Amino acid sequence: MIIRKLAFASILIAAGIVAAPAQAKIARCVIDSEGTSYRGPCQYNVARGGTFTLTPVRERTFAGGALSITVYMVRPGVADVRGLTDAGVNSRWGRAVRSRRDRACWAGEDFTICAY
Repeated sequence: MIIRKLAFASILIAAGIVAAPAQAKIARCVIDSEGTSYRGPCQYNVARGGTFTLTPVRERTFAGGALSITVYMVRPGVADVRGLTDAGVNSRWGRAVRSRRDRACWAGEDFTICAY
């Protein structure tokens, strides 16, 4: 009976470890978009395939009113960028390519996103 209880407890502990979400890391963000800028701390959450989401730490939104910015990997070095507004709109910023000069940065037609 004790062995069964220990085995069951081990399964629950293992399931909890596997199911636990990844913790956000604090990064330094530099975001320029259509004449507005944000330079400061942000939460950096990575998902599968290199897709990542940035959210501001101190301010409620990034410059331009975005609550979060997600860089969705399309293929290596190419991403689709979207910003979630405080009105709940998931606006498409457009296609971005990874900078060859600074690998922490992604550049689109009218925006640049860097997370260090």
